[in-house]
Amino acid sequence: MTSELLDRALIEEAAKKSGLIWVRGAGGPARALWHVWHEGAVCLVGDGPGEQPLEGLVDGGPAEVTVRSKDKGGRLVTFPATVTELAPGSAEWEATVAELKGKRLNAPDGEEMPARWSRECRVLRLAPAGSVAPLPAGSLAEAPVPTPATTRMPIPAALPRLLAKRRKKERRG
Repeated sequence: MTSELLDRALIEEAAKKSGLIWVRGAGGPARALWHVWHEGAVCLVGDGPGEQPLEGLVDGGPAEVTVRSKDKGGRLVTFPATVTELAPGSAEWEATVAELKGKRLNAPDGEEMPARWSRECRVLRLAPAGSVAPLPAGSLAEAPVPTPATTRMPIPAALPRLLAKRRKKERRG
């Protein structure tokens, strides 16, 4: 009983202080997601235009949640969770959306956000469902999720000449 209470306290404290968690749904890759801690669970919104993807997270299904340290970024705690999709318009959905709305940064529609979430998104509650997993002995680094986005571009042809000129000026001065 004491161990269970300590696990719950650790999960709650870590999740409240971290703005980013890693969530792995059934068969999917782990994804970094923003969240809020509300009424004993991690709450998420996504799967709509301009919102975070919630792939692999299905109502009633399992998930693995890893909470990172806000200041150092290292793993604090990993725990199993049960996913519950909240019905739009329900009292629980309204209370959760009010918390999420306050944490959503750079929303394109401001006050219209809850109505858009009701129409186009899913609001999920990930309730802890078991004991905390032990910290791993080795690295659990994974390859990035495939994406069409890229920042790699060839350097401009004139760049080496510009850098060479700058070096000459620095030597003279």
